[in-house]
Amino acid sequence: MADKVSFPNETSDYRTARQELLEAEMSLRAEIERVAVLRRKLPVGGALKEDYVFDELVEGKARQVRFSELFGPERDTLFIYNLMYGPNMKAACPACTSLLDGINGHIPQLNQRIATAVVAKRGLADLQAHADARGWSHLRLLSSANNNYNIDYHGEKDGQQMPMANIFVRDDQGIHHRWGTEMLYAPGIDGGHARHMDLAWPLWQVLDMTPSGRGDWFPSVYDGSNE
Repeated sequence: MADKVSFPNETSDYRTARQELLEAEMSLRAEIERVAVLRRKLPVGGALKEDYVFDELVEGKARQVRFSELFGPERDTLFIYNLMYGPNMKAACPACTSLLDGINGHIPQLNQRIATAVVAKRGLADLQAHADARGWSHLRLLSSANNNYNIDYHGEKDGQQMPMANIFVRDDQGIHHRWGTEMLYAPGIDGGHARHMDLAWPLWQVLDMTPSGRGDWFPSVYDGSNE
């Protein structure tokens, strides 16, 4: 049986409203799990279009790595996120940066279950400089400057970089796409942001708990091109 909670000096009006909110929160929790079950039950998607070759820095030295090498010996699931940092951008996208600030700290735990990578259509020196400035010590950063991964898997549209995340799986049949954040390309709430990465973004989850919510605020406004 659930415990009844109350706080010092609260009013009966507050408790009634809070109970209604609690019921809504519990319904939301159940709906999130229902959607997660549907996601897990998705049929396997299309085979990887090609074994893309990325560039990465390892101990300060540039090397090439194939997509098929991103998984690891005991990790057959790959999460890969497109950081918006194209060749003509003055700086990396601040929203992507905020998201990755949070994910960076979870990489050691995530990598106990899955493989992870971040890809950007930017040179290695700029990628590493941005990572150093943000204190990203765990993210695996890849440059897609010399391949078509971004275009093929919706991390680029009409020449603009897009904040797409994709899941790939590897088995005896090869590497297949399993799921992507297609909500990025769906209509937002009242024409607003797609919120396709919100469940993985601590910033918005915490602000949504506060009375003022998100408001019109956005992290570190960047007025440059996202090409």
